[in-house]
Amino acid sequence: MCSGHPSEERSAPPLTRGVSSLPARFGLGLIWIYRHSLSLILGRACRYAPTCSDYTGEAIRRYGLWRGGWIGLARILRCNPFGPSGYDPVPQVLPAAARWYLPWRYGQWTGAHMDEESRLD
Repeated sequence: MCSGHPSEERSAPPLTRGVSSLPARFGLGLIWIYRHSLSLILGRACRYAPTCSDYTGEAIRRYGLWRGGWIGLARILRCNPFGPSGYDPVPQVLPAAARWYLPWRYGQWTGAHMDEESRLD
């Protein structure tokens, strides 16, 4: 990522900082387009902190488009009126059972992993 020097942090846009692969940049570009188009129409009312687009962007930056995309998809599908809400950061480590050929195992599809103290439901 960045070394922490202030001039280096300002030199790269926040969505692409630390991303090296072309597919990951493409995914982050789609998130940027969403934020500057559809998100403005739908409104910014996410049930989670960080928002689903921030969460998915961070997952893609951390784990790449394939793994991070599945992690983000699981979060987006959890973001509904019947799901949990509250503070839900990107996981620090991938699940042990996750494999590239079993991509649905990357995601946390329920709110069971969330700390009870940080939930708002």
